[in-house]
Amino acid sequence: MPPINDDLEGTRIMVKLDDLLHARRMTLTELAERVGLTLANLSILKTGKAKAIRFSTLAAICRELDCQPGDLLAYAGTESES
Repeated sequence: MPPINDDLEGTRIMVKLDDLLHARRMTLTELAERVGLTLANLSILKTGKAKAIRFSTLAAICRELDCQPGDLLAYAGTESES
């Protein structure tokens, strides 16, 4: 199996946190307070720069935004994939 290129792999997962926050009329600061994360860490997730997310963090975000993980994250495959 070829090695995974972390930079390429990281860009394939899209975080739709902005859309969910807008739909819920909630600020990033408010969400950070509700889930117990720093604004800086939540901002890293929102901009798609995070390399990983804990299931407990994902669960807390989904709880506060009343959504499913698939509402928050999306996979964008390459054009060559079928």
